[in-house]
Amino acid sequence: MRDSHNRVIDHDRVRSSSRPAQLADRGEFPLIEAERRKGRSYLDSASSTQKPARVIDAIKGFYETTYANVHRGIHRLSEQATRAVESARRDVGRFIGAESPEQEVIFCRGVTEGINLVAHAWGNVALSPGDEIVLTTMEHHSNLVPWQLLAQRRGVRLVELQPDDEGCITPEALERVLSPRTKLVGMTHVSNLLGTINDLEAFGAICRGVGAVFLIDGAQALGHMPVDVVRSRCDIYVGSGHKMFGPSGIGFLYGRRKLLETFEPFLGGGDMIEQVFFDRSTYAPLPARLEAGTPNIEGIVGLGETVRYLESIGMQRIRAHDQQLVGLALERLSGLPWLEIYGPRRIDARSGLVAFNVEGVHAHDAGSILDMAGVAVRAGHLCAQPLLRHLGRKSCVRASFALYNGVDDVDRLLAGLDQVAEYFNVSSTQEVSSR
Repeated sequence: MRDSHNRVIDHDRVRSSSRPAQLADRGEFPLIEAERRKGRSYLDSASSTQKPARVIDAIKGFYETTYANVHRGIHRLSEQATRAVESARRDVGRFIGAESPEQEVIFCRGVTEGINLVAHAWGNVALSPGDEIVLTTMEHHSNLVPWQLLAQRRGVRLVELQPDDEGCITPEALERVLSPRTKLVGMTHVSNLLGTINDLEAFGAICRGVGAVFLIDGAQALGHMPVDVVRSRCDIYVGSGHKMFGPSGIGFLYGRRKLLETFEPFLGGGDMIEQVFFDRSTYAPLPARLEAGTPNIEGIVGLGETVRYLESIGMQRIRAHDQQLVGLALERLSGLPWLEIYGPRRIDARSGLVAFNVEGVHAHDAGSILDMAGVAVRAGHLCAQPLLRHLGRKSCVRASFALYNGVDDVDRLLAGLDQVAEYFNVSSTQEVSSR
C-alpha cells in the first residue's frame, strides 16, 4: 500500500515517454480555462469536478424556456419539464446499464442521501439484532456513518474488511469475513484516498452466492470509467452529479427493481402517494414512492446533459486518459525520496488520483504552499479517517486528475512540491522512514 522508497508503480505498464494532453478542450470548461490563463491547475476533481459549458447552458436554457413543476401539472410547460426529467432518468439508466431505468433509477441529492435512504427504507425493515453489515476500511464517511446509526437503532453488527498491503481488497478477504448473518456488503467502487478500483464482478458474485445485498458507492468511479450495474452484479449503486462534471445537489440511487419494491418510503410528502386520508395513506409505485416532494428539477436536467456529454467522449477513452496521466504523475513523484505515496502499485488497479505526504510536513501546510504555487489539491482527512488510521496517518494531500487535465498540470504539481521542499527545508536526499 505504501512503500518507504516510493516503489509504487508498475513500470512495465507506463512508458516514461508518454505525455498525455488533456482529453477535453479546456475551452469547454469556463472555470478551468479561466484558471489556466492565471497559470493555475485544478487537481481537486475527486472532491468536485468542474462543469462543461453545455451542462451550464442546459440548466440556463431549462430555466429560461421550460421550467415548471413536474409530475403534477396538465399544462404544456409542466408536461415538457416532466418529459425532461424522465428523459434524464433514462439517460442515467443507459449510462450505468440498468435494465429498467423507469423503475430502478431514483433521483436523490447524491451518494450521502442515497445511502441514508437505503439504511432507512431497507435497513429499518430488513435487519434484525445480530445481523451483520460488512464495510471496508477504505469507505468514505458517507458509507460508514449511516450504517453506524442503523446499528445503534437495530442492534446490527458492523464487520470491517481491511485492504492488503497493496491497498486492495481481495475476494478471499471478503469470503473470510462473511457469515450466515451477513445481510449487506457495502463497498466503494474507487477509494477516494488510495485510488484503488475494486473488482465489483468478483465481489458481486460472492455476495449473490450468500444472499447478501451488495451496495456500491460510485462517487469516484462515475465520470472516470465505464459502469455496468448488471455485469457487476450489484444490488444498489449510488452516484453524485457533482463528482461526474454535473450539478451539485443531485445524484441517483440505482437498485434492482425487486429489491426496491421491498423499500418502505424514506420521506413522506407530495408525489409519493396514491391516496391520502386523514389517518393513513397508500403509496405510489416506483420510482415516485422514493422521491417525495418537488425534486431538484434543473439539477436532473443538468445531470442528463452531463451523461450525454460523457457518452460523446466515451468512457473507455476517459479511463485510458486518467490511467495514462496518473501513471506519468506517479512515475515522476516516485523520484522524490521524501514523498510517501499511498495506493496500489499497478496502474490498472487504480484511478486517476494520487495521495501522499511530504516527510515532516503537515498535509495542510503542504496544500497551502501548493495553492500559492498555483495548484489546487485536497489536504486533510478526506472523509476517510478509519483508512488514515490504518495507514498510521492523520491526514494527507491528494491530487486528482480529470479529462480536462494534461501533462502541464503534472509539471505544475512537481514544481509546487519543489517549493514545498524548499520552504520546509526538506533534504533532496531525505527518504521516508520505514514504518
